[in-house]
Amino acid sequence: MKTAELREAYLQFFERHGHKRVASSTLVPHDDPTLLFTNAGMNQFKDPLLGRSDPGYRRATSAQRCVRAGGKHNDLENVGYTARHHTLFEMMGNFSFGDYFKEETISWAWEFVSDVLKLPAEKIWVTVHPTDDESRQIWQDKIGIPPERVIDIEDNFWTMGDTGPCGPCTELFFDHGEEVEGGPPGSPDEDGDRYIEFWNLVFPQFDRSADGELTPLPQPGVDTGLGLERMAAIMQGVHSNYEIDLFRNLLAAAGQHAGINDVDAAISNPSLRVIADHIRSSAFLIADGVVPGNEDRAYVLRRIIRRGLRHGYKLEIREPFFHKLVDVLAEEMGEAYPVLVEQKEHVKQVLRAEEERFGETLSQGMDLLKNHIAELNDDTIPGDVVFKLYDTYGFPADLTADVARERGLQVDMQGFETAMEEQRSRGRAAASFSASLGQRITVGSAVSFTGYEHIEGDAEVVALFDLEGEEQQELATGQQGVLILDETPFYAESGGQVGDRGVLQAASASFRVDDTLLTGTQHMHIGEVLEGTFSAQTRVHTEVDAARRDAIRRNHSATHLLHAALRQVLGSHVQQKGSLVNDEKLRFDFSHNQPVTGDQLLTIEDMVNAQIRLNSPVETDLMGYDDALAKGAMALFGEKYGDQVRVLTMGGEYSVELCGGTHVGRTGDIGLMKITAEMGIASGVRRIEAVTGEGALREVRAAEQLLNDVSALLKSSQADVVERVQSVLVENRRLQKELDEAGQQLAASQSSDLASQAIDISGVKFLTSSVQGDNKAMMQTLDTLRSQLGDAVIVLAQVDGGKVGLVVGVGKDLTDRIKAPELMQVIGPLVGAKGGGRPDMARAGGGDNPDGLAQAFSAAQDFVSSQLNP
Repeated sequence: MKTAELREAYLQFFERHGHKRVASSTLVPHDDPTLLFTNAGMNQFKDPLLGRSDPGYRRATSAQRCVRAGGKHNDLENVGYTARHHTLFEMMGNFSFGDYFKEETISWAWEFVSDVLKLPAEKIWVTVHPTDDESRQIWQDKIGIPPERVIDIEDNFWTMGDTGPCGPCTELFFDHGEEVEGGPPGSPDEDGDRYIEFWNLVFPQFDRSADGELTPLPQPGVDTGLGLERMAAIMQGVHSNYEIDLFRNLLAAAGQHAGINDVDAAISNPSLRVIADHIRSSAFLIADGVVPGNEDRAYVLRRIIRRGLRHGYKLEIREPFFHKLVDVLAEEMGEAYPVLVEQKEHVKQVLRAEEERFGETLSQGMDLLKNHIAELNDDTIPGDVVFKLYDTYGFPADLTADVARERGLQVDMQGFETAMEEQRSRGRAAASFSASLGQRITVGSAVSFTGYEHIEGDAEVVALFDLEGEEQQELATGQQGVLILDETPFYAESGGQVGDRGVLQAASASFRVDDTLLTGTQHMHIGEVLEGTFSAQTRVHTEVDAARRDAIRRNHSATHLLHAALRQVLGSHVQQKGSLVNDEKLRFDFSHNQPVTGDQLLTIEDMVNAQIRLNSPVETDLMGYDDALAKGAMALFGEKYGDQVRVLTMGGEYSVELCGGTHVGRTGDIGLMKITAEMGIASGVRRIEAVTGEGALREVRAAEQLLNDVSALLKSSQADVVERVQSVLVENRRLQKELDEAGQQLAASQSSDLASQAIDISGVKFLTSSVQGDNKAMMQTLDTLRSQLGDAVIVLAQVDGGKVGLVVGVGKDLTDRIKAPELMQVIGPLVGAKGGGRPDMARAGGGDNPDGLAQAFSAAQDFVSSQLNP
């Protein structure tokens, strides 16, 4: 049975038993900040399993793509060296949310294994928790598994944490037979390959308290996980997951790049196994919106890609190859995961860019590592070497550890971590005021936010704090601090939108709000008491700065239109990676691996302004998160969503996004959007800045004024200014050519005079001199002198506007004794010049002490003499 057939057979089986087939969630968990990646089938069903939400069905089944390559669940270092470790794997699952329980779960598992897969009953072993008499009885009495093949294992108990939901689990194992080494589960040699665990049935049925007491949950659940690759290996009669059909074509394709055309040889090659595994996780992570970088998920992805590339290098693959495997992967898995086909070209582009980036330093880094290994006095690579490889050549530490492992060496990871922490300490900025203040201030009650409908209202002061986060009884005139209210129209900074400013007015007191920030479910109104005194229970009239709020709304709504236009023009791979929306501009960061062209920017800008001119209503709906996604709404970077979400729709279906910010009433309220900048800010991440409304009008007027000023300087009309500039450029090029020719003549004239002034030092011609002209003339003079003097040491200086420029030329045959940068280090400081270069030529500039030239020339002669006569 092929892997794709096995996957479909599982899903269809549970559909027949009343389960809803649910698509795989992405590898980036949208609702669980504790997870780096989706690492189990139950991740997307966590809330229904715990009774926190109702998905609209009681039974579910799925094929979930999972990654374990970072954080607590990290299989990266074992991949390629074992038969069953992967960075990406598929977990089949069936789930019950308070519907069926152990008897149905175990019975259906047995029915699928025996009737659908037709595995021999005598080959199946199971494990249970010693206290789970119910599961043991079902296996023995109903299913008929002999007692000797039902084994008690103390570890068969699932927990979500130290407290909370937990319960026993029962696992199914397949016995490969006596010809394979290994013992049954629970025995001393259980780690062998004979007995392979392939299905885990988990029964969350208790709530564990802090003292360890187990209380039955009101709604017990079922969470099962069957490893697709492991099950496929069993069904296809092989012992390694890499031998199944899903991997064979990938390994064959990777082998061709390495000149290994025999499929069996490719399957047994550890480096090709690494490549085949890593292209799977890399491609799916990129398809799910992750791009290579140096933080969190992005860094894990970079580690995976670079580990794959390093193994390609080990196989003598020198041309870019990794991205070419995406086509083969899409053929194998695209039907089950359409996102892979939809994002295929984007995935290839991102991988190709990362290949080219790392390829530039890979060989240098490998050479450096080999040199350090050759010089080792023991079997440990020092931590500072590991850090240098990471910091200079982009080698992740585990890549260096991978090389060390192949050579039987150790890595000083503690020394590496120490060097990393020293670097972090040097670069770590002080925690932001808003973050630290928010951590220090806690208020029990939640604020009632009225800012979607109003910009003013009445409220009561709940609590007061100073700027250190200490609670105060009162705040008086001139004091800065924080006021907490029971309700407020002031928007608190969130999702890229800055906080509101304005005034809190009491009967005889006034408070200027300079910023509004979040602390839990409360809004912190940060500012200064202008007059009077504020204390708890003071009644205030709240008033947001209306003009500023309107400008922020325009920029925020324009950001949504810009996002939609980017996806239409550049492709659906575009995902928001960050944003800033204030009253002056909007800034939007998005995934894209190449600069946006000028024509594309014009098209994007035109599309946004077309939507603005349509003046369509901006509609906001409250609905469940899953309903919002079903409607096509996009969840945005950095946002945290509850059960109820705000869905913002603009231009009909032009833009549909989840957003908790404030927006205009109609798109026409934006007025105009003008893009002001486009740039790259990280690998695979671009940034667009733009202005709207009055800001856009000012931008247009500034451009018009600039054109007027240029026209006036050129004494030309606006219509003829381009032609006039072209004419000036032509004239400048003519004059530059004449200047260059004059410089060459000057250099030739100076050279003929200077060459005769060279002196002999131990058989080597040596010359120092000041020359006329600019730096270019000085370099031309040096070239002419070198051709005249041959292998010589030449030091020239040029003074322009009181600034000294130096150049040192050393004949190539002399560089083993005299190096130009070393000579420059001696003479440069004497005139205040700084610079460097290669062994045969060095340059320095910016010198502010022309009077030191005579001393510099003398020092140069002394240095050359000492080097030639050691």
